[in-house]
Amino acid sequence: MSTDRAPWLLSAPALTLYATFLVAPLASVLLISFFDFAFYGGIQVTFTLKNYLEILTDGYYWEIFGRTFGVSALVTMACVIIGTAEAYVLSRMRNPWKGLFLMIVLGPLLISVVVRTLGWALLFGSTGLISKALQALGLASAPVNLMYTNLGVGIALTHVMVPFMVISVWASLQRINPQTEAAALSLGASPFTVVWRVIVPQVMPGILSGAIMVFALSASAFATPAIVGGRRLKTVATAAYDEFLNTLNWPLGAALAALLLLATLVVLLTTNRLIERRYGAVFGQGVAA
Repeated sequence: MSTDRAPWLLSAPALTLYATFLVAPLASVLLISFFDFAFYGGIQVTFTLKNYLEILTDGYYWEIFGRTFGVSALVTMACVIIGTAEAYVLSRMRNPWKGLFLMIVLGPLLISVVVRTLGWALLFGSTGLISKALQALGLASAPVNLMYTNLGVGIALTHVMVPFMVISVWASLQRINPQTEAAALSLGASPFTVVWRVIVPQVMPGILSGAIMVFALSASAFATPAIVGGRRLKTVATAAYDEFLNTLNWPLGAALAALLLLATLVVLLTTNRLIERRYGAVFGQGVAA
């Protein structure tokens, strides 16, 4: 066997699986997005940019994309704050409490996202526990309904995505030398300064990778926005779903999916480039260490 061909032959099963279950479906969706659709004739196999022009020139779809990425950005910020704090506290716990609380934090991943979202839907209703608690505490004079609101979608998505941030930051915390924290304390640094100036820079790769993961998953989330947001508060994923299964306009739904993928990739690549420019030296020191 030639040494030049060996890597390709060894990678062939994985590449075949990758092409079959990822590349081929994405290519099919992209191809369908250039077809036309007639109400009585169905999908017309003709090349056209009509679907993309309709999305890019209609303010309705701009609003949907703005809502999708706006909520995703807020969810990412909330997950960065909550997930980083949780991971740091967990890393400072001792056994057996560390393992117990780690399972509590990661436990929601073992439950279907639909079940978790339905639980939030029960809490968010005007007769739910949150509304009754706010009224009992005197913080609201009337029933509070968080269903079909951006805030409700954001809270539910944050609960779904926080474990991914905790896992990412936790992995970075495990690689930190504990002597650096002790050295900073011995030099007179306050606990807050140690966390902000010593710990956070070292776990920044984990925070940033977790943020990218959370943003991508939030932007493409379907179940949570569909249940909490409903038909009144659409995101790109729910709008594409409606086009595919309700109006049967597959080309328009495929165009929405393709633009969502493209916009998400642009945001992630741009963010990654900015991060590399700003923290490249820090990352390089971490790798060298």
